[in-house]
Amino acid sequence: MSGNQMTIRIIQAAISLVVLAGPAFGPVMAAENRRPNVLFLFTDDQRPDAIAALGNPAIKTPNMDSLARQGLVFRNAYIFGSDVGAVCRPSRNMLLSGRTYFRWSGPYAPADQPNFPASMKQAGYFTYHHGKKGNNAVLIQKLFDVDKYVDEGTERKSGEPGKSIVDEAIVFLKDRRADKPFFMYLAFGNPHDPRVADQKYLDLYHRDKIPLPKNYMPLHPFDNGEMVIRDELLAPWPRTEDEIRRQLHEYYAVISGLDRNVGRLLTAVKQLGLSDNTIIIYSSDNGLAVGSHGLMGKQSLYDHSAKVPLIMVGPGIPRGSSDALVYLMDIFPTICEMTGTAIPDGLDGTSLKPVIDKKAESVRDSIFMSYGNCQRGIREERFKLIRYPLINKTQLFDLQADPDELHNLADDTGQNERIDKMMAELAQWQKRLGDKAPLTAADPHDAKFTPPTGDQLDALLGRWKMK
Repeated sequence: MSGNQMTIRIIQAAISLVVLAGPAFGPVMAAENRRPNVLFLFTDDQRPDAIAALGNPAIKTPNMDSLARQGLVFRNAYIFGSDVGAVCRPSRNMLLSGRTYFRWSGPYAPADQPNFPASMKQAGYFTYHHGKKGNNAVLIQKLFDVDKYVDEGTERKSGEPGKSIVDEAIVFLKDRRADKPFFMYLAFGNPHDPRVADQKYLDLYHRDKIPLPKNYMPLHPFDNGEMVIRDELLAPWPRTEDEIRRQLHEYYAVISGLDRNVGRLLTAVKQLGLSDNTIIIYSSDNGLAVGSHGLMGKQSLYDHSAKVPLIMVGPGIPRGSSDALVYLMDIFPTICEMTGTAIPDGLDGTSLKPVIDKKAESVRDSIFMSYGNCQRGIREERFKLIRYPLINKTQLFDLQADPDELHNLADDTGQNERIDKMMAELAQWQKRLGDKAPLTAADPHDAKFTPPTGDQLDALLGRWKMK
């Protein structure tokens, strides 16, 4: 056999091997390309009802409404709680770590333990974060391939909520590597105050026609342990109807502005042909009172503050709604399972895929909630108990009959057995979590709240730099 013939035979054999191997290698590459992208839109201080499609016809959110119609709405999604007044910080750290704030010391979840971006990156995803600068999960966020920040003060005063984050996200989507799936986490700084909306968004509403929340009150009926925190100084006491309408006008207008920019991003996703293979998640770090129960902030365990919108859209996700009891920290393991990514051991969050696949109605029987050392709560399918240890006060709400939490059943002797059972379950939750806060005070504080005035109020405003 001549040298040329030998060379030809070798080439032919090599071609045959490639042809034979093609079907083996091809599906692997195709499978990688088919792995769903993940687009996570995470807002700041958005009430669970601050989307029209979720039950509030007063607000104008056509793009968020479209997401809700296309996907699965979790109607009982909660934050776990907070150890500080800046509720957004532990909320965002728990979201990205999948663990409760009882699992770490200091203000931030450590980056050397399993977390959301590290898991997605290890699974072959390109990871992208762009969000607000303050009160975030700064240690974990450094692990994103792209980790960028906006000055939320400037962003919130721009009149165009979320525009700069969306502008850069669209550029990334156009220029990205098409052979690599992406995990994009956009952590908006809106509708947190200061709330500044362009006039075109303000003009969407007639202030005097904005309905007040059904649980609007001029004053909270007792001292919940956090009555003069910064957020509560955003409006004078008593909270007048005019003032709450003014606040809601700005709040709704900012959300409408954010909705427009979210819509721009969703349009880009569609135009780039990414819609069919992208999981989209929409949620928020906590809710906000804005006049409900006489409160302004999010430092309470009422549903307007502890509950958040949660919408999931994409391949494998049915349309509809779920009443499953859900934590924000469930999102991390859920996305892992839905993308074929290994779920790390030791997470407090639980994958919601059984609920999404309609194989289970919920992944837990109850939700534990906490705020500082002054509030603890537990939510079951129908009833919710809130305990105020510093004043030895209990609230019990039948959420089926009283979703606005207006009628406290704790003084009804017919509920004693239920209260005892839920208090015992609350204590069991604390034991499992390592929460050592007492549920009863030996020397309780005065439950009466007297709004600060004069020098006392001036001192508080000065402390929070609000003068």
